[in-house]
Amino acid sequence: MAGPRILVCDPIHENGVKLLKEAGYIVDLRTSCTASELVEAIGDFDAIVVRNRTKVTEQVLEAGKRLKAVARAGVGLDNIDLNAAEQRGVVVVNSPEAPSNAVAELVLGLMLSLARRIPEADDSMKKGKWIKKRLTGIELKGKTLGIIGFGRIGFQLAKKAGALEMRVLTARRARGGEAGADAVDLDELLGSSDFVTVHVPLLPQTKHMIGTEEIRTMKDGAYLINAARGGVVDEEALRKALVSGKLAGAALDVYEEEPPRDITLVGLQNVVSLPHIGAATVEAQRASSTVVAEKLIEILG
Repeated sequence: MAGPRILVCDPIHENGVKLLKEAGYIVDLRTSCTASELVEAIGDFDAIVVRNRTKVTEQVLEAGKRLKAVARAGVGLDNIDLNAAEQRGVVVVNSPEAPSNAVAELVLGLMLSLARRIPEADDSMKKGKWIKKRLTGIELKGKTLGIIGFGRIGFQLAKKAGALEMRVLTARRARGGEAGADAVDLDELLGSSDFVTVHVPLLPQTKHMIGTEEIRTMKDGAYLINAARGGVVDEEALRKALVSGKLAGAALDVYEEEPPRDITLVGLQNVVSLPHIGAATVEAQRASSTVVAEKLIEILG
């Protein structure tokens, strides 16, 4: 008797596919599958693996008559209708543990880019300009980093920032002391931090959790980093703060619309912007695929 059938709709590392095949599963790679094609095909599969691109909607879940599990190779679950999955008894898993170090390292890179104005310096050199006198920056040593959201990524980041002799504040008490972070309330974190970085999922209660009031509470001349989900930061409020000089700069790896059609924010000189590459390392991609494969094997047996 043939084993469970797995539909892989987005590219994942070959190691995950190998694990599934070795477990006796039939793996169908359709990494350019459209929404309508997915609805038509899903009825033949026991599980589906997706990343960012594919949307697992109520319509998809309704069509998946034999569907037992949805696996997201990555962190966020905002492209999956969780309520519809729960109603149909479909288990949803992801791999938040896989890219933690990759994202934490990226945030450190963004902090250094802001502090030493590295992107601006590089751009000027490529344009044949020598603007050394205009590129005086700051050092991270002795500065305060405020981490909003102290899960796996926040914990990793706190340890790394501590090694750079930064003071670390967190708005959540879980494991803060173990990572050398001081737990404070959100207003104190915002008002005391030279750098504020956000690491929370996009939920109704976190939508625009960093908005006009929160930015007003931040230190004048501070920096904001968002490598979580675009919607947790009010981009218009951030743009105004950057233009007015309230904030010295911002670094963004995620956006309310991806890719952003309006580049008013990312086009600012004091913004470092990346195309959502937080988990884009060889190590993180390999781990994401193997973690979800192992979870599917546990679920499907």
